Amino acid sequence: MVKTKIYQYKKCSTCVKAIKYLDKKKFNYDSIDITEKAPSKMELQFMLKQYEGDLKKLFNTSGVLYRELKIKDKFPKMKTSEALDLLSKNGKLVKRPFIISGKQGYVGFKEDEWKNLK
Repeated sequence: MVKTKIYQYKKCSTCVKAIKYLDKKKFNYDSIDITEKAPSKMELQFMLKQYEGDLKKLFNTSGVLYRELKIKDKFPKMKTSEALDLLSKNGKLVKRPFIISGKQGYVGFKEDEWKNLK
C-alpha cells in the first residue's frame, strides 16, 4: 500500500478543504502539522521535480513569514539548494497543503488535480 503524507496547518482553510476531500474519498494518510515539522529536503526535491523545477511553486508566497523575510526580493538570486534548505527548516514558508502519495505530489489544493491521487 502506498504511504501518503499530507503536510497541513489546521487553521488554513485550504488545508481544511483538502482534509475533508481526502476523508470523503476514504483516503488513508498521515497528517503532519507543517508548522511543527517541515517537509524534508528529499521530499522538497521530489516535489520540485513534480513542478518541473519551478521553485516558486513550493513557497507560500502569501504567508506573513515570506513577506517578513523579504523572500520575493531575495528569490531571483537564491540558489535551489539555499531555497530547499530554507523551506526544510521552516514549514511556514512551504505552500500548503503539501501532499506526497507514492510517485505523485501536489502543493495547494485543486480538486481536479487531486482526483488523480492513488
